[in-house]
Amino acid sequence: MQVHILLDGLESFAIKFWNYVNGWKVFAFHGEMGAGKTTIIGILCHYKGTTDVTGSPTFSIINEYDYPENGENKKIFHIDLYRLKDEEEVMQAGVEDCVDSGCICMVEWPEKAPGLFYENTVHVFIEPVSETERKILVQLPFNDK
Repeated sequence: MQVHILLDGLESFAIKFWNYVNGWKVFAFHGEMGAGKTTIIGILCHYKGTTDVTGSPTFSIINEYDYPENGENKKIFHIDLYRLKDEEEVMQAGVEDCVDSGCICMVEWPEKAPGLFYENTVHVFIEPVSETERKILVQLPFNDK
């Protein structure tokens, strides 16, 4: 799925995104600094139903949000690897536990730990077109779902 969106149209993108990735749990968000990764992840989390305040986990590394699904309380992990030096630091921070938890995981700067993302990872590439527009490419694993 590839879309061009205006940043004030992210709600409609969230609907398309969750319908398109139905069932996938691990998402690697690629894009330069300021591309909108944190903003887009925040909208996606709110569309899932979280009422938690979402924001950049640059310093905490991992933010955890709750959302309701089928009468149960579920978790979304929002992870930012920007400040980590290498895969060893990523492992020490507990990121692998989140990725393997079965919960939704949205990871910024996945290139810091490429070995952590298995073939079941959805890759989301965000590219600024202008100050208010983004090109987003969502690649599903195996391209078969």
